Amino acid sequence: MRVLVTEDEELLADLVARGLRRAAIAVDVVYDGDSALERLMVNDYDVLILDRDLPGTHGDDVCKAVVAGRMRTRILMLTAAGTVPERVAGLSLGADDYLPKPFEFAELLARVQALARRATPAVPPVLEKHGIVLDSARRQVTRKGVYVRLAHKEFAVLATLMAADGAVVSAEELLERVWDENIDPFSNIVRVTMSKLRAKLGDPQVIRTVPGSGYVI
Repeated sequence: MRVLVTEDEELLADLVARGLRRAAIAVDVVYDGDSALERLMVNDYDVLILDRDLPGTHGDDVCKAVVAGRMRTRILMLTAAGTVPERVAGLSLGADDYLPKPFEFAELLARVQALARRATPAVPPVLEKHGIVLDSARRQVTRKGVYVRLAHKEFAVLATLMAADGAVVSAEELLERVWDENIDPFSNIVRVTMSKLRAKLGDPQVIRTVPGSGYVI
């Protein structure tokens, strides 16, 4: 899952991003509407967390642009304007959900995860393959009944491979879905993470490298 946080309160934006990253979500952060539009034109996001009252391009206009462009990105409006008429107005612009400030992070995370499921084909919360059981809700992985402790990115890579259901996933796609825009596209981070993941999952190896194409379980 990849999320764009657009919030002009920089401390809040960074706190939200930090929490989402702890949940193994790739996050980009911008603090104004113009930057949000630039990122949306370049990257494919599952969810946009959008403050309505933004400097530069207003949040309402960012929302309209996403809808007009028929992007698959789902929009969660996050704003201090929390009255019923204001919520109705935000939803009528094309937002998919609306969460007034102040909010509990656990609720925001649950709403983001729910919206992401609508942005992409539904994936069961528990995935099983080759004796590996991945529970996305509990962020827990076991193999043959034994708990496997994974770092955030290792968990996200495994979840992406298992959700592909036997299809090959390229290194470029893993960079897009698991890391954020700050990662060097020429980095060997995917290969390094894959090596650590294979070691933790143990033998027999279940992640296969397809030369010139990517990885598959």
